[in-house]
Amino acid sequence: MTNTPSLMFQETAEAAEAVERLFAQEAKTFAELGRVIAERGPAVVSMSARGSSDHAASFFKYLFEIHTGIPVASIGPSVASVYDASLKLERALHITISQSGGSPDIVAAQASAKKGGAVTLAVVNVADSPLAKAADIVLPIHAGTERSVAATKSFIASAAALAGVTQAASGDAALKDALGRLPGALAAACDVDWEPALPLLTNAGSIYTAGRGPGFAIALEAALKAKETAQLHAEAFSLAELMHGPMQLVDKGFPILAFVPEDAALASSAQSLEKLRGFGAQIASFSSRDLGERTIKTPSTGHGQVDPLVSLVGYYRLIERVARERGLNPDTPDKLKKVTETI
Repeated sequence: MTNTPSLMFQETAEAAEAVERLFAQEAKTFAELGRVIAERGPAVVSMSARGSSDHAASFFKYLFEIHTGIPVASIGPSVASVYDASLKLERALHITISQSGGSPDIVAAQASAKKGGAVTLAVVNVADSPLAKAADIVLPIHAGTERSVAATKSFIASAAALAGVTQAASGDAALKDALGRLPGALAAACDVDWEPALPLLTNAGSIYTAGRGPGFAIALEAALKAKETAQLHAEAFSLAELMHGPMQLVDKGFPILAFVPEDAALASSAQSLEKLRGFGAQIASFSSRDLGERTIKTPSTGHGQVDPLVSLVGYYRLIERVARERGLNPDTPDKLKKVTETI
């Protein structure tokens, strides 16, 4: 295992500055989005994304529905690109999330949404991409060039941008304050001690990642990173869903990573973790609260619905190390490319 920091390790540390740039440079865009949403009064917000970007969409879905009561629906890009369906989205807001903004399927989905009556928003890292050029509103995430195949700072910046959209739509003061504290919390999270979770993953054959609400969205992202960087099979579940069928696989030594912020789901999540420990699960919890053995204490923004993003800094560092312990280069998975274009 080389001691030279990977690009993934370095780029994770750049997330704090990316988010700070985002909120400093896009204040007018957020204000415009707040105005458009207020004037349009959308009955639904539709979204299209793939990969890590789709997990950012899941994070947004929970935040936006909690804070505005407006439902958020995911639209499969192939509905437009392969099946040539006409989307009926009068008065809707359609959001597409993409780092490159170049995949034909998401470009086609945006075009169909716009034709169907939606105002379109492109959340992108490449501001002059085909997706951005065709959108009504563009929200650049300002993550800068990302060379590792694994999306780290671009994922965090995308999710932070969508949290900003939620705040602009809802006017929630506590959420605004938390987003102002987010860059500092992300920077502090670079010093999180994730070592207690390392033995659970290094030789594991399969793991669960879990959370509730916005924490579940981050569990989805965590599972993907385990697969693509460490070749570690991982499945993500809501902790509520894990209490059903998936719990049958949990026995002595089964590893589970939980993302448990201090939000309204904290008490029920803690109860679920105790039940899983009773079956013999080995659990590491990313949280600002002490949740027992192998708690990865994580800095807080003061808002439990934003804090799952902070947990990702420690997790990205953890899974990067797991990949290297398993003899892999987390930056260059042999079957993957940085930009994947699908139809």
